[in-house]
Amino acid sequence: MKKILFPLLLLFLLPVFGQSSIESDSIKIREIYNIALTNGKSYDWLRHLSNSIGGRLSGSYNAQLAVDYTKKELDSLGLDKVWLQEVMVPKWTRGVREYAYIETIPGSATPVNICALGGSIATPEGGTKAEVIEVKGIEELAAIGENKIKGKIVFFNRPMNATNIHTFKAYGGAVDQRANGAAEASKYGAVGVLVRSMNLSIDEYPHAGSMYYGDIAEDQKIPAAAISTKDAEYLSSVLKLQKDLKVYFKMNCETHPDVKSYNVIGEITGSQYPDEYIVVGGHLDSWDLGDGSHDDGAGCVQSMEVLRLFKEMGYKPKRSIRVVLFMNEENGLRGGLKYAEVAKEKSEDHIFALESDSGGFTPRGFTFHADDVQLEKLQNWSPLFAPYYLHIFKEGEGGADIGPLKGDGTVLAGLQPDSQRYFDYHHAATDTFDKINKRELELGAASMTSLIYLVDKYGL
Repeated sequence: MKKILFPLLLLFLLPVFGQSSIESDSIKIREIYNIALTNGKSYDWLRHLSNSIGGRLSGSYNAQLAVDYTKKELDSLGLDKVWLQEVMVPKWTRGVREYAYIETIPGSATPVNICALGGSIATPEGGTKAEVIEVKGIEELAAIGENKIKGKIVFFNRPMNATNIHTFKAYGGAVDQRANGAAEASKYGAVGVLVRSMNLSIDEYPHAGSMYYGDIAEDQKIPAAAISTKDAEYLSSVLKLQKDLKVYFKMNCETHPDVKSYNVIGEITGSQYPDEYIVVGGHLDSWDLGDGSHDDGAGCVQSMEVLRLFKEMGYKPKRSIRVVLFMNEENGLRGGLKYAEVAKEKSEDHIFALESDSGGFTPRGFTFHADDVQLEKLQNWSPLFAPYYLHIFKEGEGGADIGPLKGDGTVLAGLQPDSQRYFDYHHAATDTFDKINKRELELGAASMTSLIYLVDKYGL
C-alpha cells in the first residue's frame, strides 16, 4: 500500500513543489515526527505545570510560578532571545467553596453542585435564596417580563446541541447565556442566575468560565453560578412538579485591582528574513478548578516544543520564529492584546500565527484565516500530512490570543484536535493531567512544527 500511496502523493504535489522538494519535505516532516514521538519534552513540561503548579488563574501566585517555570525552560533551550512582556491582568478570586441546595419544602434540602462564574460578584453574606424561573435562553426574558422574574433566580438551561459533530459549534450556540445571562436577567429584577454548564456529558462537575456585566451599575449586579449538567437536569425535572420551589446558593468570590503579570516569549532569529515573524503559542493561564492540562497547558508545551524540535534538529529557520505563552486568555485576553499592541508599535511584520487552544487530543488538521491565494497555498501542503491522518485544511479561525494580530496580511491558524471529549473537561475540575495522552500530545506538537517548517521554508 505504501508503494502505491507515495507515487500518488508525488503526482499531486509535483506541479506545486517539484519532485526534489516533495521528497525533501516528506523526509524533514518524518524527522520532526520521529523526534517528537521518541524524544519529546512536551509531556514532561506539562506534568510539571499541572502537577507541581496546578491551576493558573490570572493574577494568582500559581500563574507567576508558571511564568517563572516556562521562562526557565525556554532559557535552557539555547534560543536567541527569551523575555517577559509585562501586562496588567484582572485578578478575581473564588474564595471559600460554593454551596447550593434545592428546597422543595422548608427543612428539606437537596445539595447541588455549582461554581461561581469568573467575574461574578459574591452573594450576600447569608447567601441568596429565592424561587426559580427556568428559561432556555436570553431571548425568553423579554417575553416572560419583569413581573414574573423580579425577585427570582433565573435558571438558564439551554444544553449544548449534541447533534453538532463540531463540538465548538455546539459550545458557541450555548455560551451566550453564561457570558451575558446575569447582565440581562438583572434588567428584569432577578436576584441571581444559575447557568447550565457548557458540557455535552451529564455529570456532577460544574464548569467555570467568564461572565460579563457590561456597563450596568454596581447595585444592579447579581451573582452568577454554573450548575452541573446532572443537577441542571434534576432541577428542571423538579420544577415541572413544583413551580414554587426555592434554591439557595452561597458564593464568596471577589474582584481585586489589576495586577502585573507577563507573556513569556522565546525566539529563534531568522537567518535570511529576521524581520518577518512567525508566532506559535497558547495561553498560560487557566481556570482554578482543575489544573488546566487541556486548557491550555497542552497548547503551551506544544508551542514550546516547536522551537525545541528545531534546535534538536539543527534547523536554522529563514524567518524569526517566536513562541508566545499568553497570559489572561480566560477572563480578559490582556496578553493577546498587549502582544499585538507592542508588535504594532514596533512595526513588526507578522506573516503567520498558529495557536493551539483546543486540547491535547489527536490532531486532525488546521483551520486558517487567510485570503484565497494564501489558503490555496496552505491547502496544497495537506498531502504531506496525509501519512499522519491530518485531513482538515480549511478556512476558519485561528485562536483568541492571536486574534488581535488579524489584519495587514497576517495569516492566522488554529490546530484542530479531535474535539469530542474536550468539553467533558473544559473549565472543570476534571481538566487534570491524567486526562492527557502522551502520544496524542506529541503528535500535536509534531504537526504544529511541520506546518511552521513549511511556512518558514516557502513563505506565504
